[in-house]
Amino acid sequence: MRKTWVVVTAVAGVGLAFMSALVVGVYMVAGNLANGVGGGSVGLAKGAVPAAYQTLVQKWGNLCSAINPALLAAQLYQESGFNPNAKSPAAAEGIAQFIPGTWATHGIDGNGDGKRDVWDPNDAIPSAASYDCKLASYVKNAPGNVTENMLAAYNAGAYAVIKYGGVPPYKETQNYVKTITTLEKSFARPVSRVDPSQQAAAAIYYAQKKLGTPYLWGGNGTADQGGRFDCSGLTKAAFESVGVTLPRVANDQYNAGPHPARAELLPGDLVFFSDDLTNSRAIRHVGIYVGGGYMIDAPRTGAVIRFDPIDTPDYFGATRVTEDGAKALPTTV
Repeated sequence: MRKTWVVVTAVAGVGLAFMSALVVGVYMVAGNLANGVGGGSVGLAKGAVPAAYQTLVQKWGNLCSAINPALLAAQLYQESGFNPNAKSPAAAEGIAQFIPGTWATHGIDGNGDGKRDVWDPNDAIPSAASYDCKLASYVKNAPGNVTENMLAAYNAGAYAVIKYGGVPPYKETQNYVKTITTLEKSFARPVSRVDPSQQAAAAIYYAQKKLGTPYLWGGNGTADQGGRFDCSGLTKAAFESVGVTLPRVANDQYNAGPHPARAELLPGDLVFFSDDLTNSRAIRHVGIYVGGGYMIDAPRTGAVIRFDPIDTPDYFGATRVTEDGAKALPTTV
């Protein structure tokens, strides 16, 4: 984007100079190692799906070849944020946001208890997978990618996909297909190293300039707040400085890209912390990794923006932010 990785060398002070050198050094090494997300079977990233639903999503996400667990997870997150009690103004209901007419036709008794309950994830998640696969069967002879055609049918109807020989030329539908296939990457467990972000070091540079700033709950760094931040306000502002818009809260920022393992962290990755290591929706803290086991973060009331170690018992995982990943996130879930 507007700044390059070497911009981090422009910081002053012995401590900052050390951290900046570390950032540049790690990037020089990592640039030759990272080859992007590889192929292979699709598993779910650690904690990306709440533990209560992970087995269901993994099982039913393999119902047919047009879907996979990460894609199904992306749909559920986009629809409801994994909230089984969600209800939209359009009367869509439950974790999969079925409207009553669609549920009446396509809802299934996923747990075999003799009832089809749209509010029960044990029925709604299997029904979402079953509905996806049914749509895929309707458009199986249409040219193009079967998964993209299935998603287009979900949004615009199977007839439109058949009529246009693939994803129809509707902006809403095209955006929906791109959104879900992009979000899929944030729910999939990477099977190889993921590409470093070109915006990362510039985001670090922004955060470094805020070192020593007092913490403010709900702080976005605005003038009326005295330029103060909370944890996710700082990470949001740091990436906004390089043209990437993140959601406001930490648990949604987790879904802004793929998830490198601890041993694969690069400077600029977002690192997350939670008291529940099985559920990304319970994440309560985020920082920006700078290398050497440290992050820049706005820790808590009474503290200042500072360097902190990441290897603590509440370390949840990391996200390598991508522009497309950030753009795909729903504004409200």
